[in-house]
Amino acid sequence: MTDLPSHLSVTADAYDALAVVYADFARDALDPLPLDRAILAAFAELARASAGPVAELGCGPGQTTAHLRDLGLDVFGVDLSPVMIGLARDAYPDLRFEVGSMDALDLADGTLGGILSWYSVIHAPPRDIPPYLAEFRRVLAPGGTLLLAFFESEGGPVAAFDHKVTTAYRWPVDDLAGLAREAGFVEVGRMLREPREDERFRRGHLLMHAG
Repeated sequence: MTDLPSHLSVTADAYDALAVVYADFARDALDPLPLDRAILAAFAELARASAGPVAELGCGPGQTTAHLRDLGLDVFGVDLSPVMIGLARDAYPDLRFEVGSMDALDLADGTLGGILSWYSVIHAPPRDIPPYLAEFRRVLAPGGTLLLAFFESEGGPVAAFDHKVTTAYRWPVDDLAGLAREAGFVEVGRMLREPREDERFRRGHLLMHAG
């Protein structure tokens, strides 16, 4: 990929540099998180009812893409970081992984039955969230399912914080749901999870379908 906007280049470079360490950290990250696994299972059940494959956008080293495969989905992964994609291909050679940016997907309109964005829009500056959601809506078939996972602001405004890889943002769940609604999504449900002892922030999850 060439000529990325500066903040995307910063994000890609940061994840390239930490890819091996991140992959080791993320490999078993879902094991102690029953609520997270439950919302992924709900997403998978809804997405299976839609026509078309499912994409994990911002798939990193591929462990959550593989989890969705194990839940019965026809799934592939896309990530901005070439090093992450290389690790994902090595770890899960039976799955498809592609380098790409979530704001400009190489997919025809309405081709996907589902999109998982698992903490993958957290590094986008707030002004860029509407274009991301518009692109998600473009590639989803009518009725297709979207699951957004993010860091929730716990009653405060949108706020930047010092994520271990590069700058990220916490969002009020109602604000993010409102932007999704403006992009053409209908909310199915939401889940807020309080932080564990080893986590700093509340986790937000929005489950939606394309209207």
